[in-house]
Amino acid sequence: MNFVILAGGGGSRLWPMSRNVSPKQLTRLVSDATMLEDTINRLGDLATLDNLYISTNTAFAPLIKELLPHIPADHYIIEPERRDNGPAMAFAATWLSQNQPDEPMILLPSDHHIKDEEMFREVLIATDQLVRTEGVMVNYGITPTYPNINLGYLKVSKETHEKDGIHIHKFEGQKEKPDYKTAKKFVGSGNYLWNGGYFTWTPRKFMEAYKAFAPGIGEHLDALLEAIKTKDNIKLAEVYGKMEKISIDYALIEKMDPANVRTIRCDFGWADLGSWDMLYDQLGHQADEAGNIAKGKWHGIDTTNTVIYAPKDKLVATIGLSDMVIIDTPHALLVTPMGRAPEVKKIVELLKERNEDAYL
Repeated sequence: MNFVILAGGGGSRLWPMSRNVSPKQLTRLVSDATMLEDTINRLGDLATLDNLYISTNTAFAPLIKELLPHIPADHYIIEPERRDNGPAMAFAATWLSQNQPDEPMILLPSDHHIKDEEMFREVLIATDQLVRTEGVMVNYGITPTYPNINLGYLKVSKETHEKDGIHIHKFEGQKEKPDYKTAKKFVGSGNYLWNGGYFTWTPRKFMEAYKAFAPGIGEHLDALLEAIKTKDNIKLAEVYGKMEKISIDYALIEKMDPANVRTIRCDFGWADLGSWDMLYDQLGHQADEAGNIAKGKWHGIDTTNTVIYAPKDKLVATIGLSDMVIIDTPHALLVTPMGRAPEVKKIVELLKERNEDAYL
């Protein structure tokens, strides 16, 4: 199986640490390694220089190549521009179809946190076998813990089979980012899982599905493949720029015949670290006795349940705070109540409106 690490996203809700010049997959939010490095490391012996690929864009490629100089140059799949993950995943499938059209490929986000890495690898092995034996697409579902309106929901039916603690379900459909009332209903029903954002199939099957269900992308794939083969970067950029800017969830997954999809329920401790409050929830085990998580030099009095990121050479001091987010970087400082952390994206949009590009 080929592993394609998706490393082209922006992560604006984790501003100011995540910026255009250093997106969240290149930040050290969880460990001493970047999130991209953590993603690769958790693959263990499953990934080699022969089956590992990095999917990114022209803006981030130089940064990633500097971080990962050992990755072969022809294992970088570089989009000419950012156009959401629908075109990005189609580009990756088209790229790999040149030489390995029928080898399973898994598309892996580079900004997730996984607690049980051994179980994660076992799921990957089971996924590979499932694609090879049944020819189906495989996606990953996470048991929901609350009505999250920022995630997609996978409807699953009875369990197909269970092996070594891995649960495989029949897929019945997907609803992307429902409203709160609907999300609450889904969580209560017991037969909906969060969409983990992992997709596995063969390049040939991915391309066929795009052509059948997402013509705004699929109708350009033959021309894209020709541009890739001839290394015509001008034509490649022209063709890619015509593709519909849409997520794979809306483009494909909501339209596909459920019979061609299986869902693996994943119990490996998954989290999409999309905002500072989500990060706080996942790093709760690192909190001090007052519930504070501090990265950098910090001292506080009467401070509780607060997350602080600060430069190592700068002291941050707090008095009488609770449930706050304080992110101090060389270029910007963010202070917000924990409950409003998901709104950080609005600050990014405000900076764009005011042409404050130096801080983006």
